[in-house]
Amino acid sequence: MAKIIFITGGARSGKSSFAEKLASAFGEKVIFFATAEALDKEMEERIKKHKSNRSSAWKTIEEPININVLNKFRNFEGAVILDCITLWLSNMIHKFGIEKLESRILGDIRTLLKTVKTSKFTLVVVSNELGMGIVPENRLVREFRDIAGRCNQLIARMADEVYLMVSGIALKIEG
Repeated sequence: MAKIIFITGGARSGKSSFAEKLASAFGEKVIFFATAEALDKEMEERIKKHKSNRSSAWKTIEEPININVLNKFRNFEGAVILDCITLWLSNMIHKFGIEKLESRILGDIRTLLKTVKTSKFTLVVVSNELGMGIVPENRLVREFRDIAGRCNQLIARMADEVYLMVSGIALKIEG
């Protein structure tokens, strides 16, 4: 049965490691859906390190823009990790610009969540919590934070389980 597990928290809080641990409960039937792009050497090294920590039996899909490619895996009976929504959002803004992008982004998230609810796989979604800091002085960053917050709220509302990561500790959130 389809299930959505949402993991949020600050940068370097242990979100990805926790997502991988949860997905491991499904055995080797795991798809890792990565939204990160290796746009520079440092990011290339990060991606390489993340890959080396994962099981070689896991299938990896690298797709920075089209998260709804997961529709192809409706009958997959395992876990899919989508890591991460905020990197995907950044990719979308970089490719298309911020103007009038929010409705498309929220539409893509809604489509993804509907797909999962009618699929056989469990989706583990990772996203950064950006709303706990000060209000950014830059308009683009404020809009990025606002859209990320709306995406996170939408995912959390549809999720069967929600976790907040703090310093490597998972806190289950009851809605």
